[in-house]
Amino acid sequence: MPELREHTGELDGVPVFWRSAGAAADALDPPLALYLHGVPSNADDWSPFLQRSGGLAPDLPGFGRSGKPGSLSYTIGEYDRFVERFLALVGVERVSLIVHDWGAVGLAFAQRCPERVERLVVINAMPFLPGYRWHRTARIWRTPGLGELAMGTVNRRVLRFLSRESNATPGPMSDAWLDSVLEHFDQGTQRAILRLYRSSPPDVLESAGARLGQLQMPALVVWGMKDPYIPGRFGQAYASVLGGAELVELPDAGHWPWLDRPDVVDRVVDFLSATSG
Repeated sequence: MPELREHTGELDGVPVFWRSAGAAADALDPPLALYLHGVPSNADDWSPFLQRSGGLAPDLPGFGRSGKPGSLSYTIGEYDRFVERFLALVGVERVSLIVHDWGAVGLAFAQRCPERVERLVVINAMPFLPGYRWHRTARIWRTPGLGELAMGTVNRRVLRFLSRESNATPGPMSDAWLDSVLEHFDQGTQRAILRLYRSSPPDVLESAGARLGQLQMPALVVWGMKDPYIPGRFGQAYASVLGGAELVELPDAGHWPWLDRPDVVDRVVDFLSATSG
């Protein structure tokens, strides 16, 4: 099992944290796996995947141990550029890309630089597709004043209560997950979340996926069907627009499907290690 390593660097004066596992990028065939997390978590989400597949998992700006300056806009376009610049920082040209939730910002990079993405895995990702409408919590975050107030109320008790609906397994998310989120849920992360959601109305989300149908790399879509935030039909929609990508629907899994179904890790790693489309 590859050992997890921690790294820090800097892009335009903003600190960047990432985890890695496995061999050096220039020694790998197939290409290195790049894992992009969502809201409100960080690279900790990907530890079981890294330990199986190796690869890279950064904390996106505004999250985890990476920088959270007020000068950033935290938009889809800004995160797209971050992905490109992060790969330059670590000296990686080509990757297999795995995205979850708001890690979907990596799809903007994939559409702009498809030659740099060998394989693509989409797991309960924000729909860069027509027809999505925000869930209840997101509507609160998108409302000026109300969103700031809601952010200020988040503590362990509140997060335990809210996270009861996130997974299919009865009860709140695990203590380890709660610890990981709360350790880094400072004003910088709260600001990043509010700016990201407020800069992304449904038409912006749809526009961000305008070229998904042009992607030709092998793709896998994994969807926890008990996701309270993103309906299961968007897993089907992603699979369709990505040229008939393989679709795995999990009726007994929620928004973080690998936490309900640990075998998801094996399914993703097997797909990444395959040598044919």
